[in-house]
Amino acid sequence: MLATDAHGGFGGISQYNRDVLEALDGFNRVREIVVLPRVVDARTVDVPAKVRYDLAGTAGELSFARRTAAQAFMAARYDLIYCAHINLLPLAKLVAGLQRAPLLLVIYGIDGWWRPSRPMVGRLASRAELVIAISRTTLDRFLSWSAIDPAATAVLPNAIKAEQFGLGERNGELLRQLGIEQRKIIMTLGRMSSDERAKGFDEVIELMPRLREAEPDIAYIAAGDGDDRPRLEAKAKTLGVADRVIFAGRIPEPQKRDYYRLADAYVMPSSWEGLGFVVLEALACGTPVVASSADGTQEAVRGGELGAVVDPKDQTALLSAVVAALRRPKQIPAGLDYFSFDNFSTRLHGALRRIIDI
Repeated sequence: MLATDAHGGFGGISQYNRDVLEALDGFNRVREIVVLPRVVDARTVDVPAKVRYDLAGTAGELSFARRTAAQAFMAARYDLIYCAHINLLPLAKLVAGLQRAPLLLVIYGIDGWWRPSRPMVGRLASRAELVIAISRTTLDRFLSWSAIDPAATAVLPNAIKAEQFGLGERNGELLRQLGIEQRKIIMTLGRMSSDERAKGFDEVIELMPRLREAEPDIAYIAAGDGDDRPRLEAKAKTLGVADRVIFAGRIPEPQKRDYYRLADAYVMPSSWEGLGFVVLEALACGTPVVASSADGTQEAVRGGELGAVVDPKDQTALLSAVVAALRRPKQIPAGLDYFSFDNFSTRLHGALRRIIDI
């Protein structure tokens, strides 16, 4: 596996890679999975028994390229080269060619929605033996520019481990720290990146003046961090809702469920999300969700079965959906087991069997 990160990483792609590695570890015919991460944000912990990390290439791009090339010439024979990000395709194809092993590419969201700026990467993506997308939305957009045979593709949505979340009481100390003890709370979690501006933060902040009229005690937790945070903070101030928008910063993984449990509704009117793993986490905590009709978050709520779906650019529709979500009781939807880890593992096994004997 060539990956941006996995164990020791942070974010949805990192979590997806960890789930893949755990599933592969459980397959009887798998002997070992060697992972070459591009970066490691923290110490690799809780690594499955059959997974071995090669960290010799984490010192930079050149270091990663050298270590990947070295793997291609090793005596060990690999049955599959798993490319966990489209930007790593040139190196993954090199290893696959020298090893004479099939190449699998995984795409998540906007990384696969449009033709890559590097023509070689686009050509290589069309030549993979199998392309796995985390949603039908991502796959359809990939197929709109790729020359790959649709039969060489599969959809493998994220897994959610419900036992790590669940219904629970609000954390009183956290409420006091945030200064929102007596508030109704909505929440969005994601990167605040000036390169994207597509997580839905803008849409919710713009909604806050009208939402405050409908729900006078409303507060909005905008969780996450990035270079776009100062602009969002300035927007909240300009709109006169700075006292109602709490910028919580980056939330450590162990604390995420406490934040989801604070929220009366999780609101994500995003535009470029491949699936929206955070939507599944919120649902797993019993928090009513408002998702977007513009991207893959609608698949995370199964087209409206598990939560509301709304046009993120329609402020009136968004207001109605949020108010309705605030009035729904907290409960974990029965259909959430569609995204269980067991189903994830079964789907992965079925996809891999199309290209290797596993």
